[in-house]
Amino acid sequence: MKSSLLRTTAVAALALGAVALAPSLNAAEASHIIPAPTQDEQAAPGATSEIAVLAGGCFWGVQGVFQHVKGVTNAVSGYAGGQKQTAIYEVVSTGATGHAESVQVTFDPRVISYGRILQIYFSVAHNPTELNRQGPDEGTQYRSAIFPLTPEQAQVAKTYINQLNQARVFDAAIVTKIEPNKTFYPAEGYHQNYLTLHPTQGYIAYNDLPKIGELKRVFPTQYRDDPVLVASAK
Repeated sequence: MKSSLLRTTAVAALALGAVALAPSLNAAEASHIIPAPTQDEQAAPGATSEIAVLAGGCFWGVQGVFQHVKGVTNAVSGYAGGQKQTAIYEVVSTGATGHAESVQVTFDPRVISYGRILQIYFSVAHNPTELNRQGPDEGTQYRSAIFPLTPEQAQVAKTYINQLNQARVFDAAIVTKIEPNKTFYPAEGYHQNYLTLHPTQGYIAYNDLPKIGELKRVFPTQYRDDPVLVASAK
């Protein structure tokens, strides 16, 4: 079982010695400039809000990325893939619940599309060629997964993965799983807004802050300087 303390200290020594280099070094390894999806979702007429649920390693970084995306109105860290009674951090950390650390991204489809959300997810938020690990974190709870809420979302995600694999955008195949019909459960309050609240923590500084820099570099028109934060948490 990995607690947040263990996660924090896992790279502490490395982070303290390499924080000055981490933003350029880590970002270069983690991000890819990839094409937009050839098939995107058509937003319902008059729709002003939609939800995407994504998993890509530690939810601190994924949440932090989408909190800096224009058109995103909320991004909540949580769990998806398992049952309600096991949606507890210490239990999920055993890797035996079926849950993945996930982020529920609420966005305005008039400003940003579901396909663009996926483009940011694949290129900046995580490495989709690693299935059950991201950076120093290992286990099924850190898997790369998309939890579509509609058949159209599932089809857009499947088509986009095939498009990127056929184009050989990455050095290895995308292994992201598409897992429909799963419920999202918000994580504990202390996990919300974690990147914003703890920017100097070793884990965040080394693994996650570079993603924010890459979002600004790769998607300058989608980047927002002031993050949209979770106003309340359980």
